[in-house]
Amino acid sequence: MADAVKKLQIGNVVLENNLILAPMAGVTDLPFRLLCREQGAGLVCMEMVSAKAIYFRNKNTQELLEIHPDEQPVSLQLFGSDPDIISEMAKQIEERPFSILDINMGCPVPKVVNNGEGSALMKNPKLVEEIISKTVKAIHKPVTVKIRKGFNDSMVNAVEIAKIAEGCGASAVAVHGRTREQYYAGKADWDIIAKVKEAVSIPVIGNGDVTDGPTAKALLDQTGCDGIMVGRAVRGNPWIFEQILHFLRTGEELPRHLASEVRDTILRHARMELQVKGEYTAVREMRKHVAWYTAGYPNSAALRRSINEMESFEELEMAVKNIFSE
Repeated sequence: MADAVKKLQIGNVVLENNLILAPMAGVTDLPFRLLCREQGAGLVCMEMVSAKAIYFRNKNTQELLEIHPDEQPVSLQLFGSDPDIISEMAKQIEERPFSILDINMGCPVPKVVNNGEGSALMKNPKLVEEIISKTVKAIHKPVTVKIRKGFNDSMVNAVEIAKIAEGCGASAVAVHGRTREQYYAGKADWDIIAKVKEAVSIPVIGNGDVTDGPTAKALLDQTGCDGIMVGRAVRGNPWIFEQILHFLRTGEELPRHLASEVRDTILRHARMELQVKGEYTAVREMRKHVAWYTAGYPNSAALRRSINEMESFEELEMAVKNIFSE
């Protein structure tokens, strides 16, 4: 089988491979990005950051902007709807150690969309043009855009928006093959990714329904896309990057990780969260991660029920060790 792992160039940034960790609020924080980078992700994307929050110097936003040298290259994603604020904030933070600036035009969450941000921007191509062109002119780093298939089935305009992005100087576009209306339901439409790939000459990153090596290969084969963005399937499985890379190189699937490796990774992840966020927040952050990591293991349902009462790292550690005790 021919090696399907390719280096990917985005602007002046060359990634060692074409696998990308999708930006996910509440998931892709600093500790989790480090784990995914270790497993072979060519690029890790940060949780989306509000351009307005930077503008108003929101304290919590500073934590979201933290970057560790070991996770580079990193893509920092801004969301907002004001072209002046987005471009000015991009310029203001440009000296931070991220490699690529991404603009979010795909988030389906109501509080974001109702503000005219995220995937709501796809309803306004003129505003999209203004946001991208002003941001590209404001900074030297490559600017990329994350979009969806469209806002709903009667407004499928990913090709139009991708062409606008390219025309404004964007260095790549990531396409999630679902509309905003679909959220994450149903099947991702890979045909729209193929259409975008045909329509533009900048790199196109496909996103949606990649859960393992075979689906990653199928996405590349069906769409001709340049990169693969992995989203929800990475929750509880940072090893997915190693698994996909191995499959793309050899055509073979790696065996499932040993329970002891899963246990050790959960505890290491928890210690990293502890170091970055302190015990109170770390334990609460780890609740959902532990549920994802342990899904399918015996007694994991009982653990998920008890996990919300856990307050300390010791309780978390004991519960995790119990789940994986031989």
